[in-house]
Amino acid sequence: MLDQYPEIDYGTPASAATEQVTLEIDGTRVTVAAGTSLMRAAVEAGVQIPKLCATDSLEPFGSCRLCLVEIEGRKGYPASCTTPVAEGMQVRTQSPKLQELRKGVMELYISDHPLDCLTCSANGDCELQAMAGVTGLRAVRYGVGGQYGGAHHLDSAKDESNPYFAFDPAKCIVCSRCVRACDEVQGTFALTISGRGFASHVSAGQDQPFMESDCVSCGACVQACPTDSLQEKSVLEWGQGEHSKITTCAYCGVGCGFKAEMKGSQVVRMVPWKDGRANEGHACIKGRFAWGYATHQDRMLKPMIRRKTTDPWQEVSWDEAIAYAATELRRIQAQYGRNAVGGIASSRCTNEETYLVQKLVRAAFGNNNVDTCARVCHSPTGYGLGQTFGTSAGTQSFRSVEQADVIVVMGANPSDAHPVFASRLKKRLRQGARLIVIDPRQIDLVDAPHVKADYHLQLRPGTNVAVLSALAHVIVTEDLLARDYIAERCDAKSFAQWCGFVARPENSPEALAAVSGVPADMLRAAARLYATGGNAAIYYGLGVTEHAQGSTAVMAIANLAMATGNVGREGVGVNPLRGQNNVQGACDMGSFPHELPGYRHISDATVRADFEAAWGVVLDPEPGLRIPNMFDAAIAGSFKALYCQGEDIAQSDPNTQHVQAALGAMECVIVQDIFLNETAKYAHVFLPGSSFMEKDGTFTNAERRISRVRQLMAPLAGYADWQVTAQLARALGCAMPYQHPRDIMAEIAALTPSFAGVSYEKIDRLGSVQWPCNASTPENGTETMHVGGFVRGKGRFMITQYVATDEKVTRKYPLILTTGRILSQYNVGAQTRRTDNVQWHSEDVLEIHPHDAQERGIRDGERVGVHSRAGQTTLRACITERVPPGVVYTTFHFPESGANVITTDSSDWATNCPEYKVTAVQVLPVQRIAPWQANQQRQHSEQWALAGLDGR
Repeated sequence: MLDQYPEIDYGTPASAATEQVTLEIDGTRVTVAAGTSLMRAAVEAGVQIPKLCATDSLEPFGSCRLCLVEIEGRKGYPASCTTPVAEGMQVRTQSPKLQELRKGVMELYISDHPLDCLTCSANGDCELQAMAGVTGLRAVRYGVGGQYGGAHHLDSAKDESNPYFAFDPAKCIVCSRCVRACDEVQGTFALTISGRGFASHVSAGQDQPFMESDCVSCGACVQACPTDSLQEKSVLEWGQGEHSKITTCAYCGVGCGFKAEMKGSQVVRMVPWKDGRANEGHACIKGRFAWGYATHQDRMLKPMIRRKTTDPWQEVSWDEAIAYAATELRRIQAQYGRNAVGGIASSRCTNEETYLVQKLVRAAFGNNNVDTCARVCHSPTGYGLGQTFGTSAGTQSFRSVEQADVIVVMGANPSDAHPVFASRLKKRLRQGARLIVIDPRQIDLVDAPHVKADYHLQLRPGTNVAVLSALAHVIVTEDLLARDYIAERCDAKSFAQWCGFVARPENSPEALAAVSGVPADMLRAAARLYATGGNAAIYYGLGVTEHAQGSTAVMAIANLAMATGNVGREGVGVNPLRGQNNVQGACDMGSFPHELPGYRHISDATVRADFEAAWGVVLDPEPGLRIPNMFDAAIAGSFKALYCQGEDIAQSDPNTQHVQAALGAMECVIVQDIFLNETAKYAHVFLPGSSFMEKDGTFTNAERRISRVRQLMAPLAGYADWQVTAQLARALGCAMPYQHPRDIMAEIAALTPSFAGVSYEKIDRLGSVQWPCNASTPENGTETMHVGGFVRGKGRFMITQYVATDEKVTRKYPLILTTGRILSQYNVGAQTRRTDNVQWHSEDVLEIHPHDAQERGIRDGERVGVHSRAGQTTLRACITERVPPGVVYTTFHFPESGANVITTDSSDWATNCPEYKVTAVQVLPVQRIAPWQANQQRQHSEQWALAGLDGR
């Protein structure tokens, strides 16, 4: 394959030592860090030593015996992968004796290996094949066809149970790279070497098929395999690629870099990019394998219009669809006013595309009615961190966790939602870091292979702020504060007020234990560990933000970090784990109704003047409508048209019936997406979208890393999303004369101080950059935020009074429903449901504790009705102790499950982020629903009758 992005394998990982050592390898002097292996030093000297069991993503193993060398003054032939360098060492990598030894070793490998190279899918991409050539092996005396015969494993049965890769043990050389990758890189420990001696073989679990084992299909084993023993089925089908392109994953906020290997415009496989700073050569099942949705038969490739949602869709040309949409928008504004229309930008689209959507709304619609899915996930992060630190983003790079001594994971399940980061985190835990998990549910990290939380604070849903207040109380009253740090870097007045507040008796662990359900002694122990255990980092997710006190909880987290001096260096910080691939970027690009790009308020006349000059329009200084406000205004009759790009609000937003009523009240709903989604049922115009494979642009991940997305194939519907938005803008009289997304980024950089140094040329040269990236930062931007001082100047402590949610359990609704994600599916499932990932998770299920199930007569696997104040749905029950009594849990990946039919429209006080994580429900077997409903109606009528009313 013609590889435009060749990667060097140094054989062993780099040494972190600062001391330097000089030695001689084959007569060439080389200076490397102490602790470097001879193999790696040789590569740095330009010498390649034969190897099979070694690769620089894994610790040295020393089993293959191909990498033997000679060292002056030493006896024997040590393995270069496990031998460290020493000052003055003289090493020979080539000699007649080494050649003899290596050829003998290779002959033994080949004697138990099929000699079918010409028909092997790894032909030309096989390390075993390459090493046979390097060692000069020309004949094999043993095994099938050999002079002396011998035992072999060539008749071993293949394991093709996994939909994405096959395992052929006949081609396995038992180098253990796959096992080590599963252990060291992924941290799942699903593979092992079973048997001894010649009977040794790779085993998934207890000699189970891969699909029945603990394998999570991350592909690390496939990546590590030096032969064709583990191979992607796409390569088996299509053959090897003939060229490659670097792009960025379009799933979660980790933002993994991938090398797309291709034949023409056909993607053959996605290989985790070794130089991808977010993932460093690792991946998960979604990014590595679940990309087939981009060419799925359900893709919508023709624009469509209809005057009423009861009419059939009519396929039309792009020109007709754009003209119709523009005409309708203008008609509605003329009839109902300028503010009767708005737009929603997508967190799945590129920075450039979301920038154009907010520009379309502000410059063409003439208002600020623009919002994004961050409203329903991480808008409290923006508000909370903005209030305390002065900027609306996480403080660290993912790599920073490698320097953490204490790790707090709160309201997040990285193993399922951010698996590549989770692998890095688990590796650090195996090295000795301590772990505190704050979550109502027993997530994998609480007790995983070789990882166990020191403390699991299993709080009641809705009591995050109470737990954080209790932790703060201990830190203040036991004087575990970083007083020098606070005096130098934080606002003294707000600190004093905060100390007085959290020190109150009502904020003590003893007082709040009854509220939170977490024992006081555990709260105290966890607080002491966080404050005194060394570098302490907090990672949090939607279990923090999607609450009525989401913004309060984020500020409480920031307070803890400042109070203990855990902001502004490696290994610490406050780190939101972003859900979608570009939710950070959508926020950065000004997709909120009150902010222009770069988090600058629309009311700021100076900022507004810059955009007015660049865009040639006068901007409205008043903030526009948030998504919930748009729905309410639609039902009230004043909001009549919506342009919705790449978001399925009818499935993803809470209180589905309310959302549907709002969409049904609008006169023109324009949906732009790759599939005909739930929202499109209420649409009047459908504009086909483009997948990440069909466009150029950038994504910004949760660590503020801006990475390139590169077009792998032409847009199937004819246009990339940015081109469609630009056409609509032009039809509305707003000039968008961009020729390429790099032109849009140039405009972003010119108007946004934190992006001033960002360009495609720089990203292409460096691989990625992190904002802030401008004249006052290093060329590649800012890895760690708030070094030496906070963006806002002095860090500000905020009072975070716990207020109980309005959503309370009652006799009618005695359980609390909370929601989350699962590894194999993603968000509303539009992408992953159209891949083989459904073989792992084909429906949303309801987790319920055995006690609650027994009390209701619920059997495992049976369908149950879930009722809330907002609505009802049915799900299949999964009886498990992962949830505590009184709490039930489900995911929301399948539209038929209707998870958001039952969530309410209760929301965060500051940002309107919905309270997805706390919904009072009743759960009953399906056959008991009708009697329960009749009884509830009877009680309801009796109560109204006693009050002298008719109850209607």
